[in-house]
Amino acid sequence: MALSNSSMPIFTEFVLLGFSHLLQLQKPLFFLFLVMYILTLLGNTLVILVIRIDQRLHTPMYYFLKNLSWLEIIITTTVTPKMLTLLISKDNTISLFACALQSYVYFVAGSTEVLLLAAMSVDRFVAICIPLRYTAIMNSRVCLLMVLSCWLCSFCSISASMLLKAGLPVCGPNVIDHFFCDTGPLLEMICGDIHFLRVFDLALSCFNLLSSVAVTIVSYICIIVTVMRMPSARGRKKAFGTCTSHITVASLYYGSSIFIYIKPAGSSSVEFNKIATVFNTVVTPVLNPIIYSFRNKTVKDAVRDALQRVQVSLRKET
Repeated sequence: MALSNSSMPIFTEFVLLGFSHLLQLQKPLFFLFLVMYILTLLGNTLVILVIRIDQRLHTPMYYFLKNLSWLEIIITTTVTPKMLTLLISKDNTISLFACALQSYVYFVAGSTEVLLLAAMSVDRFVAICIPLRYTAIMNSRVCLLMVLSCWLCSFCSISASMLLKAGLPVCGPNVIDHFFCDTGPLLEMICGDIHFLRVFDLALSCFNLLSSVAVTIVSYICIIVTVMRMPSARGRKKAFGTCTSHITVASLYYGSSIFIYIKPAGSSSVEFNKIATVFNTVVTPVLNPIIYSFRNKTVKDAVRDALQRVQVSLRKET
């Protein structure tokens, strides 16, 4: 974003206000977010490693979960380190290149996660509604193509948005009332009419989010109908048990994303947007491994077995 003609200022950096108005809470927030960031990295890395090494988890559902964990690491690492720096350092500037890169990576990864959650709901639909054909339909090639499609769609849509804004004149001031380079504050700096850019970004958000939500809702309506027809109460409980973790994670991410990005301009305060973004970038990534681990017996068993193997190895070395 940026750049201007000869009659306008040329900005090489921006100022992020972050949580500068919460002077008394800066240090507590720093330690809270730091702990959550470390737990996010450890939890999601553990999920990735356990899925990779445990043969019981070499199924489509856990293949998608592994990719979801990678996305959580990317999203939180794109935003949280700079946010932590703002809380303890007087240097609240970010270079033009770093700002553009942060915004681009965040929205590509976030958009990919939205689409991936929809893909995971399709996987659950096939597993429960068409169980006899599950292995044939959700083979490794199809799973790979679904994940690559999520990345490709996100890359194309976010790249188109960034290209439309690249090189546009910026009037300033170069102050962003946020803890990362969100698209809303950046749009406010552009000189001239930004109505088309707002509509374009809103259309992209609606397409990615609402289409993913629609796919998820339709998938679970079919799942509920199929499960309610099962004669065995135990079978119904087991079928629903394979879906609860995904429903919880999808609801958290869809809900906060819709609140932030699908609304008229100026319909919510900057502070509410910051809180919702903290939920997406700090809270949800740390909750996902917990939700999938504590609500999924197979994952719990795999984590326990992996930790036991590590303990045995350490004992042999000593």
